[in-house]
Amino acid sequence: MTTATTSESAPRVRVLTMNVFGPGNPDWDRRHRLTGDTIRSLDPDIVALQEVPVGSPEILDRLIGPGYHLTHFSRPSDDGVAGTLATRWPHRLVTEIDLGVSERSRRVLPWGAALLVELDTPLGRMLVTHHKPTWPLPFELEREQQAILVARAMEDHIGDRDVHALVVGDFDAAPNSDSMRFWQGRGTAQQLSVCYQDAWEYAHPGEPGHTFELANPLVRDGEFGTATSRRIDYILVRSGLRGPTLQVTDCRRVLDQPVGGVWASDHYGVVADLVGAQRISRHTAGAPSSGPA
Repeated sequence: MTTATTSESAPRVRVLTMNVFGPGNPDWDRRHRLTGDTIRSLDPDIVALQEVPVGSPEILDRLIGPGYHLTHFSRPSDDGVAGTLATRWPHRLVTEIDLGVSERSRRVLPWGAALLVELDTPLGRMLVTHHKPTWPLPFELEREQQAILVARAMEDHIGDRDVHALVVGDFDAAPNSDSMRFWQGRGTAQQLSVCYQDAWEYAHPGEPGHTFELANPLVRDGEFGTATSRRIDYILVRSGLRGPTLQVTDCRRVLDQPVGGVWASDHYGVVADLVGAQRISRHTAGAPSSGPA
């Protein structure tokens, strides 16, 4: 595991994402209470949840707790579930992007969207995107199109400003998929390239870190029981010219084991701690840099 040494007093932002496997699925009462207890104990500053009943303030309070500023996806499914983004500090909604890029993607996930908010944090101004693309395994074409659409909107909004940016959520794509390769700067599409660092990969190089795996009976006994285990939930940090503008000091899976016989969800959550990036000059003061040595 890669770790970074920082001052105990250094400002930190803790980010969590989790698909909570909504109330239409078995054992919801025990599962969502366990999830809520865990989220409160982690005390994150930014929380992205998927498959939540966004029209139920009581359940949202049980899941996230008081003291947060929430913005929900605006088009929940017929059973009332969608995504929500909660931040400890007030945020401003920049835009919500409808990710129904094809008829079949609209049909299978009518609430699929990307929610972009901007806020001031102890680490500076930050653009946070809660990204929920389409889920079927054969729909990687749509997931790549959705990634391009969202990345372009983020770049247009950021422009040449000195702001941090995160993309978080249930991406429903493995690390080697075209959409994730695009996000991580390992591929280009439609004359666009970006680079966002995967917090898990930085903290645990070479470890699979599956967040949707057959060891979990909610996966093994469900609709994806014949598919391979995958890592599909991410916290991504935008890079500048030489690397991410924020440093990952810790990244862990959340609720990846049963508690008291209860599996919280078919997905495991992901939590990451971020601090300001520590820069070490590679060149003599006053001399121009020619890039990596």
